[in-house]
Amino acid sequence: MQASPVPAAGGRRGEGAAHAKAILFGEHAVVYGAPAIAIPVDSLTAQATIERGGPAGLRIVSSLYTGPVDGAPARLTPVVTAIRASLERAGLGELARGEAGADGALVTIASSIPHERGLGSSAAVAAAIARAAFDLAGAELDGETLFDLVQTAERVAHGKPSGIDARTVAATGAIRFTRGAVAPIRIGAPLILAFADTGHPGSTAQAVGSVQALREREPASTDALLSRLAEIAEHSIEDLAAGDRAAVGAAMSEAHAILHRVGVSSDHLDAIVAAACAAGASGAKLTGGGLGGCVIAVASSTAHAEQIGAAMRDAGAERTWTVEVPAA
Repeated sequence: MQASPVPAAGGRRGEGAAHAKAILFGEHAVVYGAPAIAIPVDSLTAQATIERGGPAGLRIVSSLYTGPVDGAPARLTPVVTAIRASLERAGLGELARGEAGADGALVTIASSIPHERGLGSSAAVAAAIARAAFDLAGAELDGETLFDLVQTAERVAHGKPSGIDARTVAATGAIRFTRGAVAPIRIGAPLILAFADTGHPGSTAQAVGSVQALREREPASTDALLSRLAEIAEHSIEDLAAGDRAAVGAAMSEAHAILHRVGVSSDHLDAIVAAACAAGASGAKLTGGGLGGCVIAVASSTAHAEQIGAAMRDAGAERTWTVEVPAA
């Protein structure tokens, strides 16, 4: 890795952060305008700082690349897009464009969110960058501007994002998302989830394309499955409000079976889901686009979530952790 560039002393500094997200219900159906239920994952975060000063031009320091923005690899194009768009919207276009005579800027990114796992890594990084840019400018960043900036980067990352990632990485609680509209939902009792990282990247664009192709070949049966995913998501709102973990878990297992049928699960994901259920989870499913990524399982307690996590690791998960969605 190249040595980290050092900003000039006394340069102004802006800071921003955002958290991960997970979809409880509604993957893939949400692409066609159906509702989805998503939660913030506060224990996984992305942080960004932008320091003004030093050599001319924009520079990045991250775990994936360190050096001038113009030399960043293709996989960082969404990040570069977020940096430039955020600086422009914050009124710091001279930094974004690297104009002659303008200050340089150093953008440092640190994230504990696994890449390409369906947890909103790219959206969270974009949100953190936007917040850092507006903090640097001393400007107010409203929710819609933040959403627009994250979506700008997400279009580069995923093609035609639904917007659920951009909304959830900025949410303070569980949300119902449909056709861009967001509403908070009530969590009647703490929801304890065991998360498992399969160790294999997922591809939202590939998974969405796969479902679209299936829908073109078998429109009636595919639409019926997507409609059922939408119904499960809608009905889960009452179960979550009632704090009914058994019902939430059962809904997750049914949703996973449908996601398997539309072709976005895998043998590895299925094995981890089965291991979680064998360990006493009331239900489990993939979360996000699928074809890799993560599994979530409903536990009865934090200790139980640890037991489920151990079972999922035995089934091939790379790592596991416990997430509690508080009552709200």
